[in-house]
Amino acid sequence: MSLVIQEHARARLITDGPDPRRVPVELRYDPEDPDTVRVRMPGGVDRSFALDLLERGLRSPATRGDIGIWPCGRAQLVLELHAKDGVAVFQFDRAPFIRFLSQIDARTAKHPATARTTKTTRTTRTDEATTAAGAARATATPA
Repeated sequence: MSLVIQEHARARLITDGPDPRRVPVELRYDPEDPDTVRVRMPGGVDRSFALDLLERGLRSPATRGDIGIWPCGRAQLVLELHAKDGVAVFQFDRAPFIRFLSQIDARTAKHPATARTTKTTRTTRTDEATTAAGAARATATPA
């Protein structure tokens, strides 16, 4: 059984045009490289960055090198990627990222050899996931 964790998400590619374009994105975590998240963008472009950057970026603006991540309101997350030929800005719903990090925490809790976070971090993200799930249920329930 593969220990690789994948989560699919849809992003809005922010452009100068009138409407953002929706694009598929895949998040990937491999316990063989426990401090790294890989993001597969449209066109098969892979970007890697530190897992702790994603964790911090869900709560407050975080930047490392050519990547910036920050929350946008309560339900959105922005990922900004700098390259030689320009900047790409993607806006996501936070829920897939919270699910992704919760899966990583659950997997590393079951396989301590790959554990890389503290129990406090796991509890915080689990609480965020529970809060997000509750908010989603509340908005889906008719009044």
